[in-house]
Amino acid sequence: MQALEDTSLDSDQLRKGRRYANSGQVGAITISPGRIAALVDSPDDTYEAVVQIDPLSEDAWRRFLDEVAARAGHIAALLDGDMPHDLVEAAADAGVALLPAIGDLDPTCTCDGWELPCQHAAALCYQVAWLLDDDPFILLLLRGRSREDILDELQARSSSATAPEAAEPGASPQDVLAAPLRELPDLPDLPGKVTADELAISGIEAPPGFTPATLSLLVLDASRRARAILSALLRGTPEPQPLDEWSDAVRLAADFPELTTPLTEATGRPEALALGIKAWRYGGAPGLDVLEHTWTPDPTDIARARTELLAADDELTLQANHNRLTLGNTVQLRLDHHARWHPYALIDDRWTPTAPATTDPLTALADDTADR
Repeated sequence: MQALEDTSLDSDQLRKGRRYANSGQVGAITISPGRIAALVDSPDDTYEAVVQIDPLSEDAWRRFLDEVAARAGHIAALLDGDMPHDLVEAAADAGVALLPAIGDLDPTCTCDGWELPCQHAAALCYQVAWLLDDDPFILLLLRGRSREDILDELQARSSSATAPEAAEPGASPQDVLAAPLRELPDLPDLPGKVTADELAISGIEAPPGFTPATLSLLVLDASRRARAILSALLRGTPEPQPLDEWSDAVRLAADFPELTTPLTEATGRPEALALGIKAWRYGGAPGLDVLEHTWTPDPTDIARARTELLAADDELTLQANHNRLTLGNTVQLRLDHHARWHPYALIDDRWTPTAPATTDPLTALADDTADR
């Protein structure tokens, strides 16, 4: 868009083009190396707009791919189908201009307009610029290489970089297989936990409706969640499960009591939030799940728990319903998907979590009784 606006001598054509692009008057766009084209509807007719841009030379592509291959994060992201945000900077370091500059766009159109670009070519450019936000690989296609071509070349470079050291001529297959692989770097250490006092938030104005203190807590929460995800990746354990808006509100209120009031106002569910906070503090996301949902576990798990409880007290009255064991009229144990029992009590006609979850139903029952 910057290249388009720097090239144009008529801002009115750009305004009309943006209006065409916003109103859906640009038809299906054809994108090929060095060329984009589309039919653009106008009140008086339909015109074909074409914009050309020079593809990169073979030498430029070689230098660009060499630079990308030298950056482990970039090559990993591209091989996963993602586009690093600073890829344009990587290209610049290799002396390659990925983004078009003033004079690089060559627009033509079948309309009678003399402007460069006319409103129809401008509409096409705006639409393609927006498409780049969703698929930046389009930029690389315009410069001459498809996604598949680039990924194949990077895969080949990556494979050759990690291949075994070359064997001597005439080496046996056993010698080739025994050749050492290049050592991978050691995994980084997990960063320590950041406290609120260690946050470096300066020069950032809180958005409307947020106090500076709230902004600090949200930044602190983001750092903690990032650390939890990194910990899971380094240790090969499951990543924290994604949460919906309600569950995340409960989590925030449980972790940061200062946010309880604004979250209560935002959700409009004060009683449910209060119960959810208790469930989360006792059992995390699984605790909130058993507060709000039932599920059907393996019958043997329920039968085993029933046997253990009756062995401890044969006068207990037990009633099973899905993952819930109700003892008498005021005590309940709820089994989560991680084989943990959550103790509940009937308080003011509402089942309320009363103690942390445990894998032992007898311990859960004792904790429930003790807490009450």
